[in-house]
Amino acid sequence: MRRSASPLSLVLLGIGVFLLVLAPMLVWYVKPRAAVNPIDIDVTAVYQGSGSYFDAGEAATVDGERITVTQRVRGDVAASERADAAVWDVVTTVDTEKSLPAADPHDALDFATARWVTDRRTNKPVHCCDEQPYHEGEAYLKFPFDVQERSYRWWDSTGDTTVMLRFKGEEKVRGYEGLAFVGEVAPMKVGTRQVPGALVGRTESPQVLAEEWYSNQGIKLVVDQATGRTLYAELGPKRTLRAPGSSEDAVTLLNVERLAFTPDTQQFAVDKAKADAAQLRAVGFTVPIAAVAVGALLTAAGLFRLVRGRWGRGRDEEPPVPAEQPLSPVGAGPA
Repeated sequence: MRRSASPLSLVLLGIGVFLLVLAPMLVWYVKPRAAVNPIDIDVTAVYQGSGSYFDAGEAATVDGERITVTQRVRGDVAASERADAAVWDVVTTVDTEKSLPAADPHDALDFATARWVTDRRTNKPVHCCDEQPYHEGEAYLKFPFDVQERSYRWWDSTGDTTVMLRFKGEEKVRGYEGLAFVGEVAPMKVGTRQVPGALVGRTESPQVLAEEWYSNQGIKLVVDQATGRTLYAELGPKRTLRAPGSSEDAVTLLNVERLAFTPDTQQFAVDKAKADAAQLRAVGFTVPIAAVAVGALLTAAGLFRLVRGRWGRGRDEEPPVPAEQPLSPVGAGPA
């Protein structure tokens, strides 16, 4: 005889099917929506190195000084939500021992503000929301998610140009492995500045429009492959003045051969990359694999119990006994 399905078999089957459906949803729907540039970002990166800079008070270039670059990035949440993009405001200061710490960033050796707008998924520029300056490329403050072992176009804000960064190989930062990219910027004219003629060797002219030149002697970025977060940055900025039309540097404004993330900034970046990468790995791989494995077992167990419950016979059931026929009296026969 048939049995009705047990509640347990239906529960097992339901949970199993749910987990099997959940797995592809995590991979194809949840992960792409988790791998987006944040809009509520508020982080500070500090670079330090030793080099030369032009001391306006002494009207001369001084050497062997510690240079500190502080870059703070804050997200404009309201603007990001309206634009459906990541809108980040960036303040960068360049300080010497004389100006650090400074109550007012305008007192720094150099001070710059920017507003970067990027597609939250691809990290490509989105030209809206009072973007400043206009920029191009695939990477700047970070790389795209799922970084590949290829060259990337990185935006150099000082040179106002894209720089091709070549993949160099894998490299560890504070024990955590990332992908390294390197490049350089050849000397290029980036503007003009009115200065006393004597400063650039033109003593016959009280004032001249000196040419400002910039180069980057060595760019090295190590990034997290999953998130595109920069784990380590090393730059070699050089800014000089030249007399109008000259091919020779007359004054060094700034020259640091190795300006790099401080150990604290490296550790902060590594910790954030580990946490973010673990979340992406969980929703894109670990949880889906577990969901498929557990879902398949529960579905199989539920189906097995369901089929056995509906069609199985218990071993303790006895076969039906035929009804007994009444016996005729002894010797009785037909009338």
